[in-house]
Amino acid sequence: MISIVVPIYNEEENVVAFHAALQAALVKETWEAVYVNDGSRDSSLSLLLAVQQADPRVTVVEFSRNFGHQPALTAGLQVAKGDAVILMDGDFQDPPEVLPKLIDAWKKGSKVVIAERTGRSESGLRGKLFPLFYKALGFLSDFPVPLNAGIFGLLDRQAVDSMNRLQESNRYIPGLRAWIGFPTSVVRYQRAPRVAGEPKQTVLKLFRYGLDAIFSFSYKPLRIALVLGCLAFALALGLGLGFAISMLFGRKLLPSATGYIAMLLSILLVGAVQLICIGLLGEYIGRIYDEVRRRPLYLVHKVHEAEASLPKVKVPALVGIAATINKRTIA
Repeated sequence: MISIVVPIYNEEENVVAFHAALQAALVKETWEAVYVNDGSRDSSLSLLLAVQQADPRVTVVEFSRNFGHQPALTAGLQVAKGDAVILMDGDFQDPPEVLPKLIDAWKKGSKVVIAERTGRSESGLRGKLFPLFYKALGFLSDFPVPLNAGIFGLLDRQAVDSMNRLQESNRYIPGLRAWIGFPTSVVRYQRAPRVAGEPKQTVLKLFRYGLDAIFSFSYKPLRIALVLGCLAFALALGLGLGFAISMLFGRKLLPSATGYIAMLLSILLVGAVQLICIGLLGEYIGRIYDEVRRRPLYLVHKVHEAEASLPKVKVPALVGIAATINKRTIA
């Protein structure tokens, strides 16, 4: 059996159409869908429960509030029962049509199948930041993390059990997936634009996500801070020796005003290096604090499981149910 884990946050425009696309893509497979409602404030939960009433293969995990994308995926991994688990987003940017390719690669022996993007649909600031992030991650990471690959991919049950043993609070699932190892293959696809609605990950959230990716899998920022400190020390030592020698020989290397400017710039340079190093230490110490507290990644309000005896309803019926739910929501 294949488990499809999908985090949902305010996706009322996509929920029903997405499940219909899953039905169409997985007609040859035995499968279940685990939707994790991450504190949605729209009618996403109502629509998910309606889909579940129509299709007994659906499980809905309802969080007590919004905990975030990575905790939602973690909850789905822990609830999923399949021999293989596929992680994907529910906004159609991870196309359901790619699922058979992931499953075929798994059946050929791969324990981990990564869906790697050949291109992205984002434009503007987001479209420019993503390539920069992956270049930075590739340079800073202490071990190879597949670039241009998000959470979309398949994990064998053995890999899922290994992922569930990792208890860290600040999670970057693509990095954890690379860290556990196991025989891995890659399926390439074109990342599609959203069908409806706006992206739920703001630039600020994506920036924090990027920091988690870097600081969870690299000590290089600390080493870079050490190098900056050594360079600043060498610069200060060189300037000090130069001025000392000039005073011994009774020469003025710089006019008075220029000397004040040089001294001011030196102080600012050293201060900037110190603040950068303190900031880097703060990022690591903050994550240590999160780990020491051992707060749960998420809290589940309720797990909604369908009755196994219910008949499986096809796509047109689901669309009708969605229309009814939306009318009630509007009323």
